[in-house]
Amino acid sequence: MMSIPRTNPAMTSLPSSQDTRPERIILHVDMDSFYASVEVQRRPELRGKPVVIGSDPKEGKGRGVACTCSYEARAFGIRSAMPVSQAYVLCPHAIFLPPDFDYYSRISGGIMELLRSTGFRFLQVSIDEAYLDLSPCGSFGAAVSLAGQIREDLQSRFGLTCSIGIAPGKTVAKIASDFHKPNGLTVVEPGDIRAFLAPLPVNKIPGVGKKAELHLLELGIRTVGDLAATDIQVLLGRFGRGAVSLHALALGNDTAELEEYDGIKSLSRETTFDSDTDDPARLMSSLNALAVAVHQALEDEHCRCRTVTVKIRYQGFVTRTKSRTLLHMTGNAEPIRACSQELLREMYDGRKVRLVGIRLSSCEKPDPCQMTLGI
Repeated sequence: MMSIPRTNPAMTSLPSSQDTRPERIILHVDMDSFYASVEVQRRPELRGKPVVIGSDPKEGKGRGVACTCSYEARAFGIRSAMPVSQAYVLCPHAIFLPPDFDYYSRISGGIMELLRSTGFRFLQVSIDEAYLDLSPCGSFGAAVSLAGQIREDLQSRFGLTCSIGIAPGKTVAKIASDFHKPNGLTVVEPGDIRAFLAPLPVNKIPGVGKKAELHLLELGIRTVGDLAATDIQVLLGRFGRGAVSLHALALGNDTAELEEYDGIKSLSRETTFDSDTDDPARLMSSLNALAVAVHQALEDEHCRCRTVTVKIRYQGFVTRTKSRTLLHMTGNAEPIRACSQELLREMYDGRKVRLVGIRLSSCEKPDPCQMTLGI
């Protein structure tokens, strides 16, 4: 287990109104601008410059989106999932780099192994985010000390910074990790949850997307405090049973559990063509390359999968997907490639295509006590 440092790191913390030792202490780690930060660490000459990870903008005429960007690029208004053509207009002198997912996965693996080595219950939720259940620490003070050690170790071992949130539940811990980015540490103790959440815009709650936010705004609900003050019956009438947990959170009741699982739920790779194409040979060739890439990612995670999904995006951003569940779990490339080819043949209707992708889901790590059938 990681040693506890003698001094606490600088942090943002709400003063506790009472000395309470809660039953649960959940820590959320979110790596800062992960892809871009990894590239800057690999290429120090990029430090301090606006860096965008995505496809070639081709002087504003390129296709595709920005996967992520450095904080220097964000200062120009560039955001994740923004079209690279728009990102180029906002900052034409930005450095655009193609994503190197294999390298990012390797760095992520090292980071997650460091977090696992703490010995606490662990849950990875994405390539750059994870939770730890620090309840056995016994106090928020001890959890803060361990968080400081985690930040120091990530910086010294990988040259990367992270932001951490600590709270009695998963949802508030995740919101807290985003509260003071980059390189921040925010602690929300049990008696302070409601006060912490109240002034935040409702879209800070994970799962409240643009559509839900619009519905809430129509009800005059702009902040989490507004949400807490709204009659639950009004929310039930608009959102149904999903409003119950949303309203409970706004009132300071964060009951989301940390359920540990071994491995990942899905892996995906996709490519956007420079120009829309209806060439079947080009589509199949691109799909085969994606099958190789996503299989490599599966191998890197030491996992097998059961379901293959192919995605096609036609002109006009019309997107279609089709999935197939294999008879057996597999970690081999050939069943993935063959299944994806079959799905493409079945769903392609001859129109010009903007993007193709493959997703592997129902992924798991094989039981080491069982034989590998090699299916």
